Amino acid sequence: MRLLLLSCLLFLALSCENTNESRLYSEDYETAEASASDLNSPPPPVNEVVRPQQENLKIIKTGNLRFETQDLQKTYARIMQAIQVSNGYVQNDQSGKNYNQVYQNITVRVPTENFQRTIDAIAQGVDYFDEKTIKQQDVTEEFVDVTARLKAKNALEDRYLALLAKAKNVKEMLEIERELAQIREEIESAQGRLKYLQNKVSMSTINIAFYKNSVETKTSQSYGSKIVNALKSGWNGISTFFLGLLHVWPFLILVALGVFFTRRWMKKKKKK
Repeated sequence: MRLLLLSCLLFLALSCENTNESRLYSEDYETAEASASDLNSPPPPVNEVVRPQQENLKIIKTGNLRFETQDLQKTYARIMQAIQVSNGYVQNDQSGKNYNQVYQNITVRVPTENFQRTIDAIAQGVDYFDEKTIKQQDVTEEFVDVTARLKAKNALEDRYLALLAKAKNVKEMLEIERELAQIREEIESAQGRLKYLQNKVSMSTINIAFYKNSVETKTSQSYGSKIVNALKSGWNGISTFFLGLLHVWPFLILVALGVFFTRRWMKKKKKK
């Protein structure tokens, strides 16, 4: 009886041990399989863009304004004050004069949150705009795409750096460094594009052109001034006439000789 009891206990112990070993082997296999699946599964596509919320949209705002003013200096001072209040700055300032127009062109950059406020401040005192254009360019998709590409390139660079540390010979090192150089170039390009987009999104651009028409006024002249001007004009006419004669004097001599010989021939003919 005792021998039978010991046999049963030994059988139960061996069964429990086999069960534990099977369970541990199953867990290790599942873990290894999951790791292999992670390694073999393709990375998420870079071009797959998740549309952000409305408040996270990346918008580039640009404004173009053109109008006439009666006082260039006051208008310029008002624009400068509006830019200062909006924490903006002047990127370009150009002034000049056409045939009948004095103009000034200004390009300013203001924080995007102050864009409309600056437009409204500039519009004060303007009767009408020859041109008023507000453009909004949505670059959210490009912004997200460049950010994802940059993240992927940084991760790829880290993996190549780890491979470089494990390189066994010079050939492997050169191949890895060549790949690293290309990856770093792509990273710098993506960083530059991302910085450009961030600047354009955070700081809006406003192109302002204003002008003043210059009218030439004719001053009234007194009667004496008119006489003096008439005498000057007559004298200028006489001078022009004699100067013209100097230009044609050879022809006048030929005409005079022709008349002289013709009259002389006519007199001889009458005597005969």
